[in-house]
Amino acid sequence: MAAEASEASDTPETPGASFTLSPGIVLLFAVACGAAVANVYFSQPLLVTMGHDLAMSPALIGSVVTLTHVGYGLGLFFLVPLGDMADRRRLVVAQLLFLVGALAIVATAGTPGMLLAGMAATGLLAVVTQTLVAFAASLAPAASRGRVVGLVTSGVVVGILLARTASGVLADLAGWRSVYVASASLTALLALVLHRVLPRDEPLTSGSDTTPATPLRYGELLRSTVTLFARERLLRLRALFCLLVFAAFSTLWSSVALPLSEAPYSLSHSAIGALGLVGAAGALAATAAGRLNDRGLSRQTTGVALALLAVSWVPLAFTRGSLAALIVGVVLLDLAVQAVHVTNQTLIYALHPEAGSRLIGGYMVFYSVGSATGAIAATSLYTVGGWGAVCALGAAFSCVALALWAATRRSADGAAREAG
Repeated sequence: MAAEASEASDTPETPGASFTLSPGIVLLFAVACGAAVANVYFSQPLLVTMGHDLAMSPALIGSVVTLTHVGYGLGLFFLVPLGDMADRRRLVVAQLLFLVGALAIVATAGTPGMLLAGMAATGLLAVVTQTLVAFAASLAPAASRGRVVGLVTSGVVVGILLARTASGVLADLAGWRSVYVASASLTALLALVLHRVLPRDEPLTSGSDTTPATPLRYGELLRSTVTLFARERLLRLRALFCLLVFAAFSTLWSSVALPLSEAPYSLSHSAIGALGLVGAAGALAATAAGRLNDRGLSRQTTGVALALLAVSWVPLAFTRGSLAALIVGVVLLDLAVQAVHVTNQTLIYALHPEAGSRLIGGYMVFYSVGSATGAIAATSLYTVGGWGAVCALGAAFSCVALALWAATRRSADGAAREAG
């Protein structure tokens, strides 16, 4: 695979063949990814305030998170694969500009319906994050692809977790709408910078040595995404890991504001959002996991990370009595989730680099399903059974993922070697 990638990089058809992926450009990818994906998570510390402002019932305000993730899931399947047939630079810039419009709708929403529509559109367009991940992976040399994916994903981690901190602080200072005004402004700036900095990316073609190459059509692109899942065992397995670990991740982060906003803590938006600073330690795991994968240690990294994920729910169960226990649990959970996520993406991209956008987009659909499942289940369970029921749910997702790894580790390791 490495030899094939090396040969491909010498041909003019390779995207960005004459482009040098410098540390500064990798950092720009990471910042752009973090800023885009943060829009999916800004609302979590703001749900109560949004609900009061627009007179929304608890059940309706809970659908804000769910609809955002539904939109994200649709974007993953219908928009991200476009990166395999279109100039990724133009695609990235266009999605960012449309995202500015969606954020403007949220910021000016005067009715629950307008808010929900804006949040669904925001989720749909925030998938530009995955287009950027696939773009960065396509520009990276095969031997260091895991490291590059890890560094870019660290930006995603920071964006996800600091989104809560930023939204909490801005909401306390200037109201919840200011969060989306600020994000729209930053997104517009990033669209301009990326347009100037990123290389043009020639569309991929279909064909072989014996048949003429023709441009890929959109329908073929979507069908081939499904075909890849039917054909690649490793892709299916890693997608299941993704669904389970992000269901656990969302179980925590979609509901942790509820006990923290109640007695005995009664924390402000800023204080609750600051918890994201603790979880940002997951960025370290993203980078380290990428390096370990480059060394051929993907199976071991996945097993250790899933074990940590299961263990993290023990201290999290003591959240109501100890903020220190909450912090320990958050660090363990975020380290584990990001280590699995980076390993997953690096392995599946190596299956078919020419179909990188389809692979990552299809894989991330499972992320969206898991996140939405965890969010709606956690908020519903909290109403019925309290924080203990939420922790039991998160632990169940985590233990199922660990059991799946234990049952399939040998066959998965073989598939990973074949991919490499």
